[in-house]
Amino acid sequence: MRAPLLRQRRGLGVTALIGAVFLVAGCAANDNLSEQYREGNDKGFISGDFRVVEIPERERGDSVTFAGVSERGEAISSDDYQDRVYVVNFWYAACGPCIAEAPLLEEVWQEYQADDVGFLGINIYDQPGTAVSFAEDNGISYPSVIDVNEGSVKLAFAAATPIQATPTTLVMDRDGRVAARIIGQLPSASILSTLVGDALGEEP
Repeated sequence: MRAPLLRQRRGLGVTALIGAVFLVAGCAANDNLSEQYREGNDKGFISGDFRVVEIPERERGDSVTFAGVSERGEAISSDDYQDRVYVVNFWYAACGPCIAEAPLLEEVWQEYQADDVGFLGINIYDQPGTAVSFAEDNGISYPSVIDVNEGSVKLAFAAATPIQATPTTLVMDRDGRVAARIIGQLPSASILSTLVGDALGEEP
């Protein structure tokens, strides 16, 4: 299988990679950002904080069901990702950490396209034109749902796992359940790549 081979080739598990990042960035919780989310302040973001939570298969909740419209006016729903591993990234254009991690997300998306892994952005603040400009300026080729008006897509995921700040990145398993959560700016493509490989390596 491709995923185990990838993990052997990298020679570093998620734990080792995260440990190295913690030495640089630390992992203190930010209660103010959690409060911002509860109050509906979408513009809070984590700066310097970074956490990864992997969820064992037996502890995962229900499948996430959502429907929305992309920045280019295309309908997107959870049905499009049925029986697939996929990545969800919550972002907006003026978020500094979102800008910094954009090429890393695209890198992992390109790495796993042959494995039918899906990628989806959830833009929680911008209008479609701003999101399109961001994608063009940063070389992002996967779609984003525009969720600024009703916030229903964000709430669908928040019902399944805490989304405390922007950016937050989720790895979804083939049953549409949250398998891993990255809180804060993604510091390297390797961390997300390993999490995606782990999800692909699970028995269908």
